[in-house]
Amino acid sequence: MLVPATSQHFAALIEDSAIAPAPVLEMLRDLADSIRPAFDPAAWLIVEDDAVVGLLSLVVPYAQQSIRIGYGIAPAYEGLGITSRAVGELLNWARDDARIARVTAETNHENIASQRVLEHNHFARIGERIDAEDGALIVWEALV
Repeated sequence: MLVPATSQHFAALIEDSAIAPAPVLEMLRDLADSIRPAFDPAAWLIVEDDAVVGLLSLVVPYAQQSIRIGYGIAPAYEGLGITSRAVGELLNWARDDARIARVTAETNHENIASQRVLEHNHFARIGERIDAEDGALIVWEALV
């Protein structure tokens, strides 16, 4: 279900994708390209029935045995449990990677679906913070 995403994958998605608008995909590609030299993989395609239906990626550089993830799925695939399975697969991968001791994520207070994905995967709510662009966020953590 998770396939490490390359710059070429992002280029194809930018050309033709219902996952996210091209500027968002370009930003995620550039972020992954900047993280990849220090930590690889830096992004994954979420694949369901041989179709790319979403992305899961690191959203900040790797530091102190911790990765912070973000994820999104095409609207047509929301509510089917695919994102929960993808995050679960990432956690299983992280448990086998000695570089990683914890996985973190942040959600907006109104994004109940994303909160449920993290709760389903046994992330603990560890705090809140205010982001200049995104406002009030809930901070989540899973120890691996």
